[in-house]
Amino acid sequence: MFTDLYELTMSQAFFRQGMSATATFSLFTRTYPPNRAYFVSAGLEDVLDYLSNLNFSGRAIDYLRAMGIFSDDFLEFLRGVRFTGSVRAIPEGRLYFTDEPAVEITAPLIEAQLVETFIINQVNLQSMLATKAARCVWAAQGRGIADFASRRTQGTDAALKMARASYIAGFSSTSNVLAASIYGMPPAGTMAHSFISSFPSELDAFRAYAASFPTRTVLLVDTYDTIAGTWNAVQVAKEMEADGHHLTAIRLDSGDFDQLSRQVRKILDDSGLDHVKILASGGLDEYELETLVNNGAPIDLFGVGTKAGVSADAPWSDMAYKLVCFDGRPVMKLSPDKVSLPGAKQVYRTKHSSGMFAKDIIALDDEELPGGLPLLEEVMKDGRRTGPPTALEDVRMRFQEDFSDLDERFKVLKNPPRFPVSVSGKLERLTAEVREKALGVNVSDSD
Repeated sequence: MFTDLYELTMSQAFFRQGMSATATFSLFTRTYPPNRAYFVSAGLEDVLDYLSNLNFSGRAIDYLRAMGIFSDDFLEFLRGVRFTGSVRAIPEGRLYFTDEPAVEITAPLIEAQLVETFIINQVNLQSMLATKAARCVWAAQGRGIADFASRRTQGTDAALKMARASYIAGFSSTSNVLAASIYGMPPAGTMAHSFISSFPSELDAFRAYAASFPTRTVLLVDTYDTIAGTWNAVQVAKEMEADGHHLTAIRLDSGDFDQLSRQVRKILDDSGLDHVKILASGGLDEYELETLVNNGAPIDLFGVGTKAGVSADAPWSDMAYKLVCFDGRPVMKLSPDKVSLPGAKQVYRTKHSSGMFAKDIIALDDEELPGGLPLLEEVMKDGRRTGPPTALEDVRMRFQEDFSDLDERFKVLKNPPRFPVSVSGKLERLTAEVREKALGVNVSDSD
């Protein structure tokens, strides 16, 4: 019953009018958020699970009946609703661009209408987070990144989705234990300042932690004074070496990361601990990562949390789910700044001889454009998946392949150029025809 009320009120009106013909809806994003030039596809797996299990429970029907606005025959109809349609989509991990359909749903009208809310909710959020994470990965230039966002995402579901989406886009691990368990991702974690302050001294805390985790000790050194904390970490590292173990890393969580990392690196190196890595966390996003990396700060690993977990600089996107065909008739929306393209579609991606992306062409689904790779794949037919879920590692690899084929100029963090996307001649002609017909039927002369 996760749906907006108007999906249900429209559906009852459709039901009353006997409108059960097949409809196609396109899910796409109209405009880029600030400083974006691409999106990373994510969320499809949750959409397919939802569609596979779509139903209205007895409790849901009872609640809707108690609202007093739905007829008994419509509620009985809802009791039997299952998703029987098909889904064509750009696979998770692939890059896509504005106006391109990330997902297309074809099903009896009421089924396709009812699922709108969930589909936008999941794909919008997860693609937004995956795109944010991709920007962080690009800025880190090969340095590992862990997802530390769980405690400040907008709810527990968003925390899980952030962990998965960021892993797709190249993060190496997550602090979220449940996400690591569900999705098969590496968990990562160190200690909090409360651990340090609960002991009589910082040195006592470091020793206790090293005794519990001698093969994966990471020490948080900024609780009181970062430099003094680093010298305490050096002392514990030497004690660990005497027992045959090695300190893995020290963690900076506040202050001037550039300056402090250089001071800490010198202390470690001068102490014969050049193998000990430096992890920085606290208020980081792609902009801070880029500055630190470009300045040559000797930081090996980053923990990225709040700003990435809520996509702080671009926390929403203009994703829409629009009817593009009903009962064999292409349709479109003509509202100012919200025009949609009619008809079921396919997206073709072309490449330069070097293998880099050249341009995308949005075409009708029955077109074949030689030399272009069709991006939308049929992932559900007659209400059933066409294949098993794609392994998360394969989704991650798909992203890496696509991202490496996108020119660097589209990845820059500020004011990137627009990637070229065009519309096929056939789709252009259909758009003009549908527009003319819609205006002729629905708009009368003001004279």
